[in-house]
Amino acid sequence: MTSSSRSSSPSSSRSPSPSASPARSPLSRRGLLAAAGAAGAAGLLGAGPAAAAATSGGRGSAALVIHNARVFTGTGGGGAPVEAVAVGRDGKVLATGSGSAVRRHVGRDTEVVDARGNTVMSGIHDGHVHPLGAGDRSLRPSLEGAETTLPELRELLTGFLTDTGGAGAEPDRWLVVEDWNPVGLLPTGSVPHHSMLDALETRRPVALVGGDGHNLWVNRRALEIAGITAATPDPVGGRIVKGADGQPTGVLKDDAQDLVQRHVPEPSRAELVAACAKVLGLAAASGVTTMMDALVGRHELELYQALAAAGRLPQRIVPAIRLDAEQTKDPAGALAYARGLRTEFEGVRGLRFGTVKVFLDGVIEYPAQTAALLEPYLDGNGKPTANRGELYTSAADYGRLTVAFNRAGWQLHAHGLGDRAVRTALDGYAYARRVTGLRDPRNTIAHLQLVDPADLRRFAQLGVAACMQLQWAAQDTWTMDALLPYIGPGRHRWMYPARSLERAGARLTGGSDWPVDALQVWNQLRTAVDRQGAFGSGELYREQEGLSRTSALRMHTAGTAWQLKQEGLTGTVEPGKAADLVLLDRDVTRCPVADISGTGVRMTLVGGRVVHDADSQAGRAAATALTRAAGAARPASYTAVHGGRHHACGH
Repeated sequence: MTSSSRSSSPSSSRSPSPSASPARSPLSRRGLLAAAGAAGAAGLLGAGPAAAAATSGGRGSAALVIHNARVFTGTGGGGAPVEAVAVGRDGKVLATGSGSAVRRHVGRDTEVVDARGNTVMSGIHDGHVHPLGAGDRSLRPSLEGAETTLPELRELLTGFLTDTGGAGAEPDRWLVVEDWNPVGLLPTGSVPHHSMLDALETRRPVALVGGDGHNLWVNRRALEIAGITAATPDPVGGRIVKGADGQPTGVLKDDAQDLVQRHVPEPSRAELVAACAKVLGLAAASGVTTMMDALVGRHELELYQALAAAGRLPQRIVPAIRLDAEQTKDPAGALAYARGLRTEFEGVRGLRFGTVKVFLDGVIEYPAQTAALLEPYLDGNGKPTANRGELYTSAADYGRLTVAFNRAGWQLHAHGLGDRAVRTALDGYAYARRVTGLRDPRNTIAHLQLVDPADLRRFAQLGVAACMQLQWAAQDTWTMDALLPYIGPGRHRWMYPARSLERAGARLTGGSDWPVDALQVWNQLRTAVDRQGAFGSGELYREQEGLSRTSALRMHTAGTAWQLKQEGLTGTVEPGKAADLVLLDRDVTRCPVADISGTGVRMTLVGGRVVHDADSQAGRAAATALTRAAGAARPASYTAVHGGRHHACGH
């Protein structure tokens, strides 16, 4: 918010209070933060009525009023259109209604913002995201998911070697490259082997991290450092790919990646904190006010602690503590582990514990095909294979784990892509419901790329949140070329069955899976509606599975707030709720659906505190970065759909 935008000129988009003296200008940016910042921080922590009263600046006087708006309240109620919102000095929504009704809350020092007829709504709640992974990932070079021939790939890697130290980095500095496309080596069908990387003019260990997060390709030097030989057994939940000669090829899948990654030096804490703060700013500029970090351990919690201490944590964060496959077999031990981390870090401002994450399977696309299916994958020519994917945890183990955590007041969040993994999660949740008698634990299944029709109604019956990443629901290389021939049209029809789940009574919730997918919040919402988005080559079952605009908006606000058990605090715009709001540059409730993708965020508030202002220097920089990323050329196989999936998921 620059001072030039606050003049009392009639042309100003942010005008002073109509009741203010002509000589009095509205609050400066500093003044607004002073008025709303402390109260916003209190709201972020869920301060009670006493704290709210202590921060009140006068009876009925708002810190901020946004008028001339089209307010999407998300409440589903009818009645007259809501045109204005008043934000109280306690960081909560003070009033909503017509412009004239809300005007009575404007005082002499109230900030008044003209929405210009555009949308004000709840901030976006991202129910499955990896923001710290995005920060970490930003520190390394990226192949951007490109399809390349081997000579082209070597040329790119040679450039990265030069950019990351050149001769001075020989022979021991690791070259780690993000966003390698596991199916992008041309000609199609080419199989990665460490010998291809060994031909680079370097002695350095080289690792290409698959954009899908389920594949890692390394050279011989990296294999040697990790001690991986023909005799090395596959770890639980992973596979060391070996050739016909029994020797490792250099490709590691799923949890086998850690055999190499544990040897890669970590960036410094200062570097990570700075990088993570920057990407959290991008999320705020995208309108994201709450995030469930879907892969958290001690390392991530220490980063959040450092970010909060530095005042650089703008969102509410629900950390989902990851449990590995072995921990799922020991419910008591797993619960003690999660409780220990909560006890140690629950005092960190902005964090709220109560969720654990479990991987049930991998990814479905060729060539990985590690997602667990009820029926086998096809060979590409319509014939069944012997492969039904990989199920990392049994329904019995998952059920016992769910019982232990639900009884203790925790939620389960399952990665379930294939229909067998989805059924396994539902079976585990059903068992827990029978044993505990609990009716509202808010357990979740994320991704839901393929759901058997017989399981659709079970979500509502069991009260399970269906957390979907619908920017993937478009025709592209990943949903068509790398999938349709390998599961057939009958199953393919049930890809990301959002409307079918909604019709069956399921609670839909939204997530981006960033940086597994690109941070393009508004294209994500658009794709939920038209099943094509800005980058798809065609619609993916729009008639059967496309959502209404209202449903798409609600699943990414109120729906996800429900998933995260904070629907009493956020997710809708109504008096008494925390002022977690976004002001947009268009009316997303009425503009053409295709125009939703290009939505810009003028202002983002969390607990009444401004965490993004498009008129500020930082806001302009963030908006420019988002625009540049959205306009970047896409590779032939679009990395922001499952070519870029699950990197940060830890697989």
